[in-house]
This record gives sequence, structure tokens and C-alpha cells, in this order.
Amino acid sequence: MTDHVFYPWAAQAELNPATIVGASGSHFWDDNGNRYLDFSSQLVNVNLGHQHPDMIAAIIAQAQQLATISPTVGNEARSELARLIVERAPGELNRILFTTGGAEAVEHAVRLARSFTGRTKMLAAYRSYHGGTGVAIGLSGEPRRWAAEPTNVDVVRFFGPYPYRSPWGTSTPEEETTAALTHLRQVIELEGPQNIAGLILETVVGTNGVLIPPPGYLAGVRALCDEFGIVYIADEVMVGFGRVGQWFAVQAFDVAPDIIAFAKGVNSGYVPLGGVLIAERIAQRYDHTVYPGGLTYAGHPLACAAGVASIGIFERDGILDHVRSVGTDVLGKGLRELAARHPSVGEVRGLGFFWALELVRDPAARTPLVPFAAAGAAAEPMAKVTAAAKARGLWPFSVGNRFQIAPPLTTSADDLRTGLEIIDEVLEVADGYVS
Repeated sequence: MTDHVFYPWAAQAELNPATIVGASGSHFWDDNGNRYLDFSSQLVNVNLGHQHPDMIAAIIAQAQQLATISPTVGNEARSELARLIVERAPGELNRILFTTGGAEAVEHAVRLARSFTGRTKMLAAYRSYHGGTGVAIGLSGEPRRWAAEPTNVDVVRFFGPYPYRSPWGTSTPEEETTAALTHLRQVIELEGPQNIAGLILETVVGTNGVLIPPPGYLAGVRALCDEFGIVYIADEVMVGFGRVGQWFAVQAFDVAPDIIAFAKGVNSGYVPLGGVLIAERIAQRYDHTVYPGGLTYAGHPLACAAGVASIGIFERDGILDHVRSVGTDVLGKGLRELAARHPSVGEVRGLGFFWALELVRDPAARTPLVPFAAAGAAAEPMAKVTAAAKARGLWPFSVGNRFQIAPPLTTSADDLRTGLEIIDEVLEVADGYVS
């Protein structure tokens, strides 16, 4: 079959994608009969699993009532979803600008920060990914930005905390917090706080390592933003809506940002949807001033109906409690047991249903299994680890030298244990590279 699809993030002639023909719950299968346990939630977005009947029913019902309508008019599904999200949001986050995805949410979060402050510069971390559109890719600190440069985004980068590979050589998480906040203050002062509109930060760094902020770090970021009048934007596109056992990941750290960018898990990707949660003090600026932006499909009724249904399922089925308890007792415990048996695992880190195994060649020296931004032959060890997982029926979320784990939040404890058994076998491939 001739394929006319141009695939993202891929060399087209070298790609041989699986053709997926069906899915249910935490599994999906291809046209060759191969069945996979989804340990990536696709792109960390299918939080309620595949083909949830209540989600499908909500979309059908909405399509029968009103399939689409302009974002410039009122709509029941849109308004109801906004109400439900705001009621679960932290701090003074009180209004929502809907988008169709995470990158657009970031774009508008930055536009709000710049418009509100009258400043232009943005602060963003090196280990970060914020989306593939213009401003979002320009903010991203990781290598996927390189081929898009120059991005012409007025951005200044800083190092976030990473205790396992501390830029400052610290020995405890508390020392890492102190060093990271001292560094961030210096960056702000050297760049001129009067020029800085906002700071964007993934609450838990996603694609770049599942980096959990050490104690006090996010509170310190909040304090610095308050001190210098900088808008604090939490990028929760990946970790919002239950991924770490809270509606929003910042709630696990008792911090309230000025803006939250969300998408993915808001409705498990059943229909494209994202949004920007905005503090009332910022939103009020536009009560009598036109906000300069909008999107044709913002807050699409089908997407919002799925979002309303999703929140209902979360509440009815105790999804957050499941993520917190099983994430600790099964995933976290099981991954640490694997690490104790496999020398290729340098560190285990995570929360809820979001974990990473950092794979190394030399545990003492913490030498990564593959180099940073590895490609071609240099990336072969991780390619073999990933292939071994898929051959055994497990679909992972592998990035760099990390084997990342992000199953649907509805995954049972038994299915998680099955996945851990497969990972146990797969890690033998990585162990073969340990010196």
C-alpha cells in the first residue's frame, strides 16, 4: 500500500510504522495480530485508556445534538467543562482560554504573559519541551529545537534541578534546590527582571527525563516570580489531569502558578483539546480590552463533551486514588526492585503513573547508556531495548537513555505487574552494555 502520510519527527523513507487497527483499555493491536500493553499512553495522553465506552457515548451524544459551533458564541459543553476544571484548579486560576492542543496552549500562555506585563523575554529550562509550533519550539530547551532555529523567540534559558546529574555537584535534594534557585536568581538579575514577562516550567519535566522537583524548588520559583513581577506559567500538558495523582501536578507541591497550560489528559485525546487556565487578576485585564488571539476550533463541542465525561469518570471511579495508591505500591515499588537487580539502572524516579529508569553503562560513573542527543549507531543500545520491549508485547516511551513508563491511569495492578515482568526481561538487554 502506498502511504501518502507525511509523518512527524521522522525520516520518511526510514519509517515503517505499525498499522494499528484496534484498542481497548490498556491494550492496542496491529494488523499483524500483535497485541501491546500500552506503557506510554500513546503520547502520554490516553489517560482513561482506549475506547472507554462512556467517553465514546458522550462524543456521540454531543454530535447528535450539536457537532460543531464557533468559539465566539456560548456553548453548554464548553461552559460546563470550564466550570469543572476551574473548580479543581489551584489558587486564583478562574478562567479558561480553550485551544486544540498543548502547543497552542503554550503559545497563548506566553502571549498572555507578554501582553499582561508589557515585557518580552521568557525564561525557560534547558531540559524542556513545550511543543512544535513557533514560540513553543523556540522555548524548548531540548535538541528537537535545533533544526527549527533560528526561532526568533526572545528566550533566556536556565538549568533546572536534576539531582542525579547535578550541574552544581550537590549531594542532597535540598542542596540541589538551593543551588538551582540561586542560579535562577542570578539569571533573572543578569537579564534584567524589568524585561522578563514570564517563566515557563514543566511541573514535572516530561520527555526530558521525568524529573521530579526537589523539596522547596517550585515554592522558590513562585517566590522569585512574585518578587520580580514575572508571570509563572506551569506547563502541565503532559502531567495534568491525574498523571501524578492530582488534578494538576502543582497540587502535589502546594504551589499555585499564574497560568497553567494543559491538553492531552483533559479528555484523553479522544478529540483534540487544550487550554490555558488563567489567574483572575490577569484575565481581568481583558474585561474591557480585546485579547489579541483566537482559534477556529477552540473549545470544540465534541472535545469539551469528552472532557466533561472524563471528569465524571475520574470522580465516579476514583481514578486519582488509584493512581496514588497503585502508583506507589505497584509501579514505584516494582521499579525499585528491578533497579536493585539490574546494574544498567542508574536511577528510578517518578510519581503516580509517571516514571523513568535512567539507563547507564557504568553505574559508578553514571555514564549514560547512549550519549546525549544520540543518533544512528550511537543510539543503537536504546533502540535494541525499545525493540525488545515491543517484541515482548510492551509499548514503551523511550527517550534518550531513559526507559519511561506512563500507562493509562485506568491500568489494573495486574496489568502493571505484567508490564514490570516484561521490563525485567528487557533490562537484560541494557545490562549487556554495562562495563
